Amino acid sequence: MTRPIAIQLYSLREEAADDLDRTLSRLAQCGFLGVECADLHGCSPAEFRGRVADLGMEICSAHSMAVGDAAAAALDTVAQLGTSLAVVPFAAPDRFATADGVDGVAAELNTALPIAQERGLSLAYHNHFWEWTVLPDGRLAFDRLLERLDPAIGIELDVYWAQTAGRNPVALLDQLGERASRLHLKDGPADDPGAAMTAAGTGAMDFAAVAAADQAAWHIIELDRCETDMFDAVEASYRYLTRAGLSRGRPDASADDTGTPL
Repeated sequence: MTRPIAIQLYSLREEAADDLDRTLSRLAQCGFLGVECADLHGCSPAEFRGRVADLGMEICSAHSMAVGDAAAAALDTVAQLGTSLAVVPFAAPDRFATADGVDGVAAELNTALPIAQERGLSLAYHNHFWEWTVLPDGRLAFDRLLERLDPAIGIELDVYWAQTAGRNPVALLDQLGERASRLHLKDGPADDPGAAMTAAGTGAMDFAAVAAADQAAWHIIELDRCETDMFDAVEASYRYLTRAGLSRGRPDASADDTGTPL
């Protein structure tokens, strides 16, 4: 089954900060079915949810630092957005350099899980590249993290960062199965964490292999940075993934800048 396509709004953080309504409208016109929030840009959760819904999109998930003392308040906000999944987007690289550091990350997430569940939410963790640091005992930090996480905690797999870390995204998808309910898709050389990212289909990633292996509920485009106009890169990513039949957008979306129906 082809997965619906969303955008992580962190990609367009500057555009959304300047004009949220224009940004959301352009994404809806392009054909996106969902958004994943990282910042509400001054809106209440109910107001943000309404603006997205009015454009025919949904909030597929939300990034939230829902750990530690902030967990309850952060998860209240996610619940009010009307989505079912809160994604913890980050844990510092140095925490994956030692076994104790990894165990601390797992403990924080495990503690947050019942708080999320009380609000009707699922919880997941989003990777970068440093989760595959080799620990002093020779094992990968990511493997230790998975062993210590409650199995109910998902992984929002960023396949680009995984490949940049030297891992095979398809093998990871086979390992994670339905636990990887959201995928982050970006492109680029995938061999240097400092390299600029590019639109999907213009770099080293094999998205056809990823789409054939995944069991995700959503595909989510995210570019942390790029050297071209970010909106152009986001829209080019949408066109590539939907025209190749790898992701599913809105069939009645407007024409792109060449006049070709999306």
